[in-house]
Amino acid sequence: MNAIPPIPSGPAPALAGAPPAAPLRDPFGRAITYLRVSVTDRCDLRCSYCMAETMTFLPKRDVLSLEELERLSSGFIRLGTRKIRITGGEPLVRRDVMTLFERLGARIGTGLDELTLTTNGTQLARHAEALAACGVRRINVSLDTLRPDRFTAITRRGRIETVFEGIEAAARAGLAVKINAVALRGLNEDEIDDLLAWCGERGHDLCLIETMPMGETGGDRNEHYLPLSLVRARLKQHWTLSETSYRTGGPARYYDVAQTGTRIGFITPMTHNFCESCNRVRLTCTGTLYMCLGQDDSADFRAVLRAGADDAALEAAIRAAIARKPKGHDFVIDRRTQAPAVARHMSVTGG
Repeated sequence: MNAIPPIPSGPAPALAGAPPAAPLRDPFGRAITYLRVSVTDRCDLRCSYCMAETMTFLPKRDVLSLEELERLSSGFIRLGTRKIRITGGEPLVRRDVMTLFERLGARIGTGLDELTLTTNGTQLARHAEALAACGVRRINVSLDTLRPDRFTAITRRGRIETVFEGIEAAARAGLAVKINAVALRGLNEDEIDDLLAWCGERGHDLCLIETMPMGETGGDRNEHYLPLSLVRARLKQHWTLSETSYRTGGPARYYDVAQTGTRIGFITPMTHNFCESCNRVRLTCTGTLYMCLGQDDSADFRAVLRAGADDAALEAAIRAAIARKPKGHDFVIDRRTQAPAVARHMSVTGG
């Protein structure tokens, strides 16, 4: 990690009539308009492709306060970030997290276009209405199976009924729901048709994701890797999929599904990377900014904040970090050792 040198404290200078800040661009000319903010590394599930069954979580002192997360997010908004996604771990297990949604939601229409959420759905039933009140209009819910027994096996705990209740509550609150499913060879590949049909019946889009070699999970990384090129070819035997220009600002490539009127997306970090159009960076709950999901280079913003940086200095630090954003990731599974390409778990980086 590259720590940014200490920055003078004090209020940012007020410049009457100052022009708006130049938008963030990385060394390859890509505009950085999308920030993913992890509010916690903790989760109430232990998905086998994401975490080890026994995890050691961060001590509270290492985690940014909600106020610090808001201040960092506001710095990005001033520099042209239009979309913020709150992630985890499981973001809704963090105490008082709705205050962050309220404060960032107040920025929608005054710099921010969209505030969204990725969740496992276990806490969604009690938060769905409040999320809608904060200006959240659509969410992603991670759900890899429709079978209760398989759900418990993949997540190592939990009840799928709780997730179904959360999805229904979100729909009643007016939130558009997209289902995220990691395609896993030998675990759920026989359910992908069922998932697509289930989503279509309820008006949900479905997004399939290739498993990524991040963090030690205690399993064989080749055993469950399933290329989505194969999945798409199988789906086309039963479904009419038409390419579409629809985009959400993320890495998925979407197809319209003629039979349901919904869409299916494919996120393919292993078989076809999406780096050429990357517009996003990831902020962890410790204030570490990763400019690329599949690289270890990072910037330490906790040190910047706690050194008393003013807004101008904070923005300068953000620009310095974006200037180091790499062209693309290095995801590859080591077929000899099964070692992850990146040592940190997805739950640490932000899903």
